[in-house]
Amino acid sequence: FIRGPDFGLYDSFPSGDEDNTFTGNVDNEINGNWISAPTGSIHEARLKAKVKRRLRKNSSRDSGRGDSLSDTGDVVRSVVPPTSPKGKLLNRRSRMGKGRGLPKKGGAGGKGVWGTPGQVYDEDKVDVKDPNYDAEQENCVYETVVLPLDEETFEKTVTPIVQEYFEHGDANEVAELLAELNLGSMRGDVPMLAVSLALEAKASHRELTSCLLSELCGCVLTADDVEASFHKLLKELPDLVLDTPGAPQMLGQFIARAVADNILPKSFIDGYKGRVDCEYARAALDRAAVLLRMSRWTGLRIDSLWGSGGGQRPVNQLIKEVNLLLKEYLLSGDTVEAERCLRELEVPHFHHEFVYEAVIMVLESKGNRTLQMILQLLKSLCASTVITVDQLRRGFERVYVDMADLSIDVPCAYSLLEKFVEQSFDTGVIDKKLRDLCPCR
Repeated sequence: FIRGPDFGLYDSFPSGDEDNTFTGNVDNEINGNWISAPTGSIHEARLKAKVKRRLRKNSSRDSGRGDSLSDTGDVVRSVVPPTSPKGKLLNRRSRMGKGRGLPKKGGAGGKGVWGTPGQVYDEDKVDVKDPNYDAEQENCVYETVVLPLDEETFEKTVTPIVQEYFEHGDANEVAELLAELNLGSMRGDVPMLAVSLALEAKASHRELTSCLLSELCGCVLTADDVEASFHKLLKELPDLVLDTPGAPQMLGQFIARAVADNILPKSFIDGYKGRVDCEYARAALDRAAVLLRMSRWTGLRIDSLWGSGGGQRPVNQLIKEVNLLLKEYLLSGDTVEAERCLRELEVPHFHHEFVYEAVIMVLESKGNRTLQMILQLLKSLCASTVITVDQLRRGFERVYVDMADLSIDVPCAYSLLEKFVEQSFDTGVIDKKLRDLCPCR
C-alpha cells in the first residue's frame, strides 16, 4: 500500500493500468482543494491549501478587508465594505448588494441630514390643484396682535415701569417699554398715573416725573393726552388729598412746569376761570398761575422748581444747605425738623459732611450751649439710623485729620475737641476705638 496525499492508503500496481489508477487518485481533492495532476506538485498544492486556511481565519478578524489568492499564490487585497456594526453605521453606501456602491440618496440620506451639501431650498410653490388650496389666503399677511390693556392690567403693567424709572432715571427706557404695549384708550392715563405716584414720592422723584412727561410728549403721548390727564387729576383732587394733604400745591407746580415745558397750552388755566367749584382744584390752579406770573416778572426758573436730586446737585450747594440746616437748628432747637430736612436732602452718602460741619461749628462757637445741642442732635440722628456708623466715623476722622489747620484759627481747638469727643463717648454716640483716635497737642 502507498499513503496518498490525502492520507489515504492505495494499492500498488506494477503494470500500466495500475499507474493510471495512481494518477487518477492524485488528481483528487487535497484538503478540499482540487489540483491539476499534469503540472502541479503535491507540495505546491499543500502550500496553497495552507494559505487558504490562513485567509479564512483572518477574514473573521478583519471583516472590512477581503483577501483572495491569485493563481500564482500571492495574496490579493480587495476593498470590501466593512461588516462590523460600527462600520455599518458610519458607511452611507447601500448594503443591499445592488448599485454602484455610491452613497444612498447621493449623500442626502440618513438621520439628521437635510439634503446634499450646498443645497438651497426655494420657497414652495402653491399647488392650485391641492384640495386644501384657498385662493383667499394666498396673499394673507400674518402679524402678531397685542391686545389693548384694560384698566386693571394697565395699572399693574405701568406702575412697576414708573417706579423703576424713579430708581434709574432713564426716560428713553420708559418710552421703549411703553411703545411695546398696546395702550389703546388708556394712553391718556399714563401722565395721570405718573403724577399720582410722584405726589407720594420725594421731591427728586417729582422732578423726574416732570422730565418724563416732557420726554414722552411727542413720541408716546400727544399734547391732547397730557391735557386730558391733568383734567382728570383736577377732578380727582379730593381723593388725592386724603393720602397727600399737599396735593393741591404740588399739582399746581406740575401744571406750571408742564406749561413752561410747552406740553400744556397756556390757555389751560384760563379755561377754568369762573368754572371751578372744588376748593382743591381752585388752590391748584391759583398756585400754577402765581408761579407762571413770577417766572415772567421776577425771572423764577420753573424748570428747577422741584430742585435737583441729592446726587445730582453740586458739592458746594450741598455744603451750603448743610450749614444752613445746622444754623436753623441752633436757632430753633427742633430736632425733629432738623431730621426731616436732612432726609429731604436725599444724600445719605454725604452725611459725613453733616457730621464734619457740626463738629467744626462746636469748635468755632467756644460755648457749652452749642456743644450740648449738637451732641443732642447727633445722638438723635444716630438713634434713628438717619446717620450710619460709617458716616459718623468718617466725619470725625476728617476732623482729626484737619486739626492742624483748625488750630491756627482756633487756638483752643484741641481742648474743645477732647471735651466734645469725651462727652460723645459718654452718651454713646461714638465707640472707644474712635475716641482713642482723637489727636492731642
